[in-house]
Amino acid sequence: MPTFSSIPLLPALQQSLDTLGYVDMTPVQAAALPIALDGRDLIAQAPTGSGKTVAFGVALLQRLDPTYVKPQALVLCPTRELADQVAREIRRLAAAIPNFKVLLLTGGVPLAPQLASLRKDSHVVVGTPGRVQELLESKALSLAKVRTFVLDEADRMLDMGFEKAIREIARYLPPQRQGLLFSATFPEDIRRIGREFLREPAEIAAEGVTEKPTIEQRFFEVESARKPAALAALLGDLQPESCLVFCNTRREVDEVAESLGKAGVHALALHGDMEQRDRDEVLVRFANKSCRVLVASDVAARGIDIRGLDAVVNYELPHDADAYVHRIGRTGRAGHDGLALNLVAPRELQRAEAVVQADGELRWSALKTAKSTSLPALMATLRLDAGRTDKMRPGDILGALTGDAGLPAAAVGKIDVFPTRAYVAIRREDATRALERLRAGRIKGRAVRVSKL
Repeated sequence: MPTFSSIPLLPALQQSLDTLGYVDMTPVQAAALPIALDGRDLIAQAPTGSGKTVAFGVALLQRLDPTYVKPQALVLCPTRELADQVAREIRRLAAAIPNFKVLLLTGGVPLAPQLASLRKDSHVVVGTPGRVQELLESKALSLAKVRTFVLDEADRMLDMGFEKAIREIARYLPPQRQGLLFSATFPEDIRRIGREFLREPAEIAAEGVTEKPTIEQRFFEVESARKPAALAALLGDLQPESCLVFCNTRREVDEVAESLGKAGVHALALHGDMEQRDRDEVLVRFANKSCRVLVASDVAARGIDIRGLDAVVNYELPHDADAYVHRIGRTGRAGHDGLALNLVAPRELQRAEAVVQADGELRWSALKTAKSTSLPALMATLRLDAGRTDKMRPGDILGALTGDAGLPAAAVGKIDVFPTRAYVAIRREDATRALERLRAGRIKGRAVRVSKL
């Protein structure tokens, strides 16, 4: 596999890649970068987890003029969560570029702070279509100098109804720009959008750039009324460290999460009716192992990059094959095999035949009777009411826990710092002691309000 050092990159960019330990390219990077660095337009079939963010991040940073502080690249993403991940990765890639600035513009958060940020120029804008369109129409944002336009997870953006917004945003871009489109699937709508917004794009199909992971698919015929008990039994038998359960409606998401809780499975719900802060906290808890099962709707889960996902469960099958492929493709990443479990009511049998035609064959399994459905979380999460605006860093929190609080470093898990708050995962049996010690002590010389989620 080619290495990053084998292609001509800016010294600062190569330095960041070396620091991050990015040596060998992934298949999508090896196929996409020579095309993108040559200035050509590109359509790439590349699912989340394939290294696509680094591919387009390197390409747009290579074309950047660091001395000219105006938006020179625009990356559109379907969700706030994905946009935030992309912005963080671009910042990491640009760490050695002096005074580099990336601006994150997404919905679900107040507009005023983003308007304030726009008063300071940036090199790269990463955002969701709705918010970017809103700021363009209010003349708060200019894209007149953009050199690279990236559509990330384009199929999801179309599914979510963003085509009109993308079309409007494109009107504000200069005609002489590079376009890079990344999509997990290649429906006709993607090719149509590609023909409209890109100039003679090169096409890279998934089969040509990445080995398809092995995802074992099991189907269980279950009466609708028995699905809650069947799901709890499956999870009790499997004992996954992390599992994503898909439902088709928001009401079903809440009902399934509640029924799992009653069965002894620590599950959290994620759907579009939730406040953004609540969504953030659910995702933090799932990522830091304070929750082993996340029950979500399709829209809520789009754009979430969950690493090391043991299994995906379709509590109810989606209505089309592309959605099924996208759901189960969240397991079996980074060279690991995956597992997809499907609960199929008799009324869904025809749907099962239809969705599986796109990705494998229909194999039925028998439900086992689990000895226990208990599935407690491995960690607990503490929330601190201080964040980046208070100069709070992960090291400050770790130091307080392993110093004054007296916890062993092995008891402390993932630490996430947001602008006004921070979250730290603590081994479940040590969480109460950590909470008491932090409340009684100080972090960076000040008292911080701490609560357990």
